[in-house]
Amino acid sequence: MSNSTSLSPSSYHHLRIGKAFGMTDVGLVRTSNEDNFLIDQQLGLVMITDGMGGHDAGEVASKEVLLAVRDFIQKIHPEDQAGNTSLFTHSSGPDACFYDPDATYSDSIVPAIKTLSDAVEFANTQIYTQNLANQHDEGRGMGSTLTGFWQCQKDGSMVVFHVGDSRLYRFRAGELSLLTRDHTLYQQALDEGATDNLPPRNMLLQAMGPYPTVKPEIKLHPLHAGDRYLLCTDGLHGSVSDRMIAEVMGSSNVTNLAQACDKLISLAKEYGSRDNITVVMLAC
Repeated sequence: MSNSTSLSPSSYHHLRIGKAFGMTDVGLVRTSNEDNFLIDQQLGLVMITDGMGGHDAGEVASKEVLLAVRDFIQKIHPEDQAGNTSLFTHSSGPDACFYDPDATYSDSIVPAIKTLSDAVEFANTQIYTQNLANQHDEGRGMGSTLTGFWQCQKDGSMVVFHVGDSRLYRFRAGELSLLTRDHTLYQQALDEGATDNLPPRNMLLQAMGPYPTVKPEIKLHPLHAGDRYLLCTDGLHGSVSDRMIAEVMGSSNVTNLAQACDKLISLAKEYGSRDNITVVMLAC
């Protein structure tokens, strides 16, 4: 599999919560790979991006978004690299919740949420500023999706952040759950009950870079032993059914993540994916 553009190598990464493995492939049609992924073992940070804007521009956006988010978190919370565990004690309920400044969270989780929100805003501003410098009008120029999670306490929760239509799946106790919601006109139409004349699936409502502001989806999720997680771009989920994704994730574990990633990419090609394909799996 081709992973020449990825910021992290296709090898096993040892996080506090388990092992992660990522893989990206240019796919069957594209001549360049505008996807990217980053796994930072020290920070407990895992992210994927899917760039847009054509050859070079999409590759630049997807890479620089990842670096900007990582560098911002590293600068604000350098102590996390030493194994600080104070940021991720979650006591606000058994399931995820949207970030709400007026919501009640434990005092220790608020800095992590605030840092991630600021990191995403910082990354968006970086790309938007480059678009303006290249004389692109608002809403045009290069951009990228962004989906990932940040976790630095073995028995704590992870903070999930999301812009665009890349996805995060969880496989737990035999059940597949989608932990993100696509920011697309297609998903919006489905949410509003439309069944006919649906818009194309790839029309994004927001992305990193084309506009001066972005509203990331930020959630908290508790981690359970035995959980498996999958980050993927639409090159996978646009072609491979949830049922097949669940089958691969159900048979995955800490020893065979590389084979599972390879299987998912092979399935995307088998079912005619016309985009770059990126998958990152985590087994707790």
